[in-house]
Amino acid sequence: MNTFTIFLILIILVSFLLVVVVMVQNPKGGGLSSSFGGGGTQQLGGVKKTTDFLDKSTWALATLLLALILASNFAIPGAGGGQESKVINGSETTTTAPVTTPLEVDADDIAAPDDAE
Repeated sequence: MNTFTIFLILIILVSFLLVVVVMVQNPKGGGLSSSFGGGGTQQLGGVKKTTDFLDKSTWALATLLLALILASNFAIPGAGGGQESKVINGSETTTTAPVTTPLEVDADDIAAPDDAE
């Protein structure tokens, strides 16, 4: 398993945890739902202040997710650019093989070498 795969697994795991932490939080009110008339019922039954643990864990997971995404850029295979192209330098000569296509040949068309005419 290469480093990019490890970064990818960690990014998926942190993303899932971030979604769970955000969904667990109680609404604070005053968001998008209050502008559509849902703010009054939400403040009667909901908690006005989210716990500090969930708030801090949201920020920590979001920061970790951003750092993992930026760090995974260096682990992408072949993205380093350390190898120079031989074609650009002109040191590589390319040879092309003739292209052959399969032909349909009947048994009557095959002739002995003496009957080539």
